[in-house]
Amino acid sequence: MGLILKILIYFHLCAGALCVHEVSWLPCKFTDEHVFQNNEGHTETKLIHREAMVQFGQKGDAPVNPDAITFLVTGSRLDLRRYVETVEGEQLECEMRRYSTKGIHVHWPVQRDQEYNRWFSCTLKDSKGLFMVSGYLRHPSDQPPSGQEDYRSWPAIGDKEILTTTVALVIKTQSTSVKASLGSQQKLHCQFAVDHRGPNVTVEWHWQNRGERTRLFSHTSRSGQTQGSGVGLKSLAGGDASYTLPFSKMTSEGTYACSVLVNPLFAHVDINLHIEEPPRVSINIGPILSLQEGGEQKVVCDAEGYYPLDVEIAWYEQDPTASGHRVGAPLPKAVQNLLMSSHKHNHDKTYSVSAFFYLQASLRDSGRQFTCTVSHKSLRVPIKKSFILNVQEPSSGIFNVTVGIILVTLVVLLCVMLRYLHTAREKSVQKKPY
Repeated sequence: MGLILKILIYFHLCAGALCVHEVSWLPCKFTDEHVFQNNEGHTETKLIHREAMVQFGQKGDAPVNPDAITFLVTGSRLDLRRYVETVEGEQLECEMRRYSTKGIHVHWPVQRDQEYNRWFSCTLKDSKGLFMVSGYLRHPSDQPPSGQEDYRSWPAIGDKEILTTTVALVIKTQSTSVKASLGSQQKLHCQFAVDHRGPNVTVEWHWQNRGERTRLFSHTSRSGQTQGSGVGLKSLAGGDASYTLPFSKMTSEGTYACSVLVNPLFAHVDINLHIEEPPRVSINIGPILSLQEGGEQKVVCDAEGYYPLDVEIAWYEQDPTASGHRVGAPLPKAVQNLLMSSHKHNHDKTYSVSAFFYLQASLRDSGRQFTCTVSHKSLRVPIKKSFILNVQEPSSGIFNVTVGIILVTLVVLLCVMLRYLHTAREKSVQKKPY
């Protein structure tokens, strides 16, 4: 029966687009923890994956799936569903975990005086990384804390137990991964909300990469103390903690962490910033290359100023007239004997590379199209640069002109010689006495 109900649940979620305000329950992966000391006296954590449901409703509602752990999320100032963007059902992922306050007990403003809390985190995210939202759920309890770190003695949760909770804190980002080009301005989204007015909130942004960690911004609401920049204080008062990176550089790449501290809760989201600079592609040939048969030309395709390193560059040749046919058209053929230069590391930390070959002109290749194709992760489609080869026979006109010049030269020489002979003969006659 439980398996059939689970299938029906997933079928309902995958039936189409989710309208988040109408969702009343979600299947969720609950990762439970068992902390213990091993034989060597070291603390170990065993993760236990359990079947669970997140159900939105009122206290006392019957569980949708009585065979699973039910986290019943009742009304508060925060509705977790309002922070979930409309996505296809199969793209929405839900995960529940226990949240440790490290043994710290803080009276939450909206709880009763003699009430204690057990905490859980509920993370909803799009499988394609379009957004991620985490809600911190408060489960009231009459059991006081043990005085030690709570994860060492988690209260057991039964397989069919119902835990009535409310959302105390929400943090969200619209994208966990951002791609930026050099020199661009980027806004890294982070928003939060708390279930009571006037909370003492500390918001921070950190950047980290390859073991290096730097604090970019910090603001505490109660003291009003602010360090760093990049976050507008007016927007921060409304729960918008988005950080603006004014000018993306190669050194900007890394992980940006937005954190919100409302004691004893510490919420954070990580946003990975990747620098992707598309290549500038050029060839050393114009749209038409004219050569005489037997001539040779070095043909070069340059891909410059790209990042990251991985790039694919190739030359292809084909008959442009045949490529217009939809059926049976021959595929472009890769140019043989292609040579590649080594990658050049530019001063701005981008890269450049060249692919070239020596083209031997032949009449049978006249009219063929040669195309350089450059692929890179920053490009949706490859960049292509092409030229048409025009091969000519050795010109007979030049031969005729050459022969004509030779004949004219001979005639001129002949005329000069005849005139010289005629002049010499006249002088010879004048010298005779008779």
